[in-house]
Amino acid sequence: MAKLVGCYAAGHAPNIARTWETMDRKDRAWLDEKFGELGKRVKAARPDVLIVHSTDHWCNFFLNNIPAFCVGIGDEHEGPPEPFMKPFFPQEMMRGHAGLGKHVLEHAFSSEFDPSYSMQLKLDHGMLVPVWQIGFETIPAIVPIYLNLVEKPFTTPLRCIKWGHMMREAIESYPDDIRVAVIGTGGMSHSIGETTMGWVDEPFDHACIELFGSASDEELGARMDAMLKVTGNGGAEMRSWLCAHGAAGGKGFDLIGYTPMPDMLIGCGVAEWHLGA
Repeated sequence: MAKLVGCYAAGHAPNIARTWETMDRKDRAWLDEKFGELGKRVKAARPDVLIVHSTDHWCNFFLNNIPAFCVGIGDEHEGPPEPFMKPFFPQEMMRGHAGLGKHVLEHAFSSEFDPSYSMQLKLDHGMLVPVWQIGFETIPAIVPIYLNLVEKPFTTPLRCIKWGHMMREAIESYPDDIRVAVIGTGGMSHSIGETTMGWVDEPFDHACIELFGSASDEELGARMDAMLKVTGNGGAEMRSWLCAHGAAGGKGFDLIGYTPMPDMLIGCGVAEWHLGA
C-alpha cells in the first residue's frame, strides 16, 4: 500500500524566480534558509510522488472553463510555459503518475467530489517554484491538482479541508508500495491586479498561522471563510494549504518560517504538518 510521508506548504510567488539573481540580499538569505529547511525535511521523507495543489495562472484554463478542482492523471505533464521559469525547468515534459492520479480521481468520485481531470497539464510557477526550491537531485513524479483560486466563485475553505481528508484516504488505499508527499502552494496574503497590490496583510497571515495550529476543521473553515472576504485576492490561495492541512489530519502544524516580503508582493510562509502514527 502507498504511504503518506509528509504534508507541506510554501509560497510560490513568481518574483522569487523572476528576481532570484537580483533580489534584496535579506530576502534571498531568508528564502535560502527557510526553503532549505523545507528541502531537508521533504527529501528526508523520500517521496516517490508529489501531489501538488496550486491555482492555475491562466496557463491551462480561462473564463470559458474554470474547474473547481482538476486532477492531472497523465504519465507526463508539460514544463512551465513562463519564460522566467525556463532557467530552472528547461525540460519540456515532466513525469506524472497516471496510476495514482487516476486512483485519486476515482476515490474523489466515490467520496462525493466531482473534479475534472486532464491527461496533460502545464505545470506553471505555482506548481514548480516550491519544487525548485526544495532542491531535488531527481524530481519525483508529480500528480498536479489545480484549484480555481483566481476567479470567484471559489469552493469553500471547509470543502478544501474535506478534500484533504479524501486525499489521504486515496493515498492510503492505493495498492502500490510508494511514498507520497502532499504539498499546498501559494499565499499567504497578497493582492494582485487590485488597487491594494503590494499590500501584505500581516494580521491575516498571523491569524491563519494560529488557526492551523489550534482550530478544529469547522472553526478553521468558518474563520478562514470570513477572513478571506476582507483580505487581498491572493489570500484565496490559502485553500491549497487547507488541502494539505486536511491530508495531515488537521494536526501537527509546524511553521518553518514566515516573513512579509513586499518585493515579492506576498507574505511568505513555509510549513510542515507532522503526521501522527
